[in-house]
Amino acid sequence: MDLGLKLIDALFYAIPAIVTGVIAYYFFREHTKNEDGRRRFLLQKDLQVKSMPLRLQAYERMVLFLERITPSKLTVRVQPTSSDKDAYESLLVANIEQEFEHNLSQQIYVSQDCWNIICAAKNATIQLIRKASLLEKTDTANKLREVILTEMMEKRAPSDAALSFIKKEVNDMW
Repeated sequence: MDLGLKLIDALFYAIPAIVTGVIAYYFFREHTKNEDGRRRFLLQKDLQVKSMPLRLQAYERMVLFLERITPSKLTVRVQPTSSDKDAYESLLVANIEQEFEHNLSQQIYVSQDCWNIICAAKNATIQLIRKASLLEKTDTANKLREVILTEMMEKRAPSDAALSFIKKEVNDMW
């Protein structure tokens, strides 16, 4: 009997200690989880502050790229070196490709959807130039310029849709 009483007494002393230990465990576990979350939030916030200027600069460069490959601006900026329309077509396409390669590294700062739209605008611009070159009325470099400029008066440039998408994506960053 004496052993039974001692066991019950020990149990009465152990139960509050066990309950206190379990409560302390859960409290410290929640506290540690909250602290980890707070640290992650502060780290994320710090990284965002540092990366935001780089992302904005990438979007600016992509806007500049799209503006430079707009056919009406491209044909004004890039003058034909001869009257050969094929040479001028090649010069325009090479100019677009050079601009694109110069800005290739910016893809890591913009979304995948944005990059795909920029690539589509570049390809559509090249296709527009090639189609204009294939027309029968296009027989000289100056006529090619004229056809491209006339076509741009009648419809929107392929880069306009990409510019709109970039503007929307930058506005969504705020």
